[in-house]
Amino acid sequence: MSSEPNDLVKVCVELPHHWWLKGESFWAQPLGNDRYRLENVPFCAYDLNFGDVVLATADSEELKPEIRAVVERSGHQTLRISFCDQLSREAQEPVIAALQALGGELERANGQFLAIDIPPGVSVDALRDALDEQVDAGTLEYETCEARVPGSFDAAP
Repeated sequence: MSSEPNDLVKVCVELPHHWWLKGESFWAQPLGNDRYRLENVPFCAYDLNFGDVVLATADSEELKPEIRAVVERSGHQTLRISFCDQLSREAQEPVIAALQALGGELERANGQFLAIDIPPGVSVDALRDALDEQVDAGTLEYETCEARVPGSFDAAP
């Protein structure tokens, strides 16, 4: 995922019904005409993925552009995992390495919570099978990130 090159800007989305955060910001590449390419993996928003092109406008000049719609899908998909609280980072490493070996690209939000970017051509089923094994072992929980509410990037109320 991209770091913070000078040409990236922040865009945001409000998430009033999300269980963790009430909004999320993304690094994005401005493409002109209020369109932006997302340059990091969403940790909270649904129906958004790395590389998606979105329409984002600001309600005023002082505010970040807010994502209004997806204009073009990148083909990437997102899964999010939460390791059980007692699992140390050291114990998480073999699980992370196995997911990376299957083609998943991971970003860490904190010690327990990670987002997995699944680039086009990588098997979502293989990653989910590996995650299902970890769920059965009590190591983690995970969620898919398709839309929860039509026309919204938020969790269901």
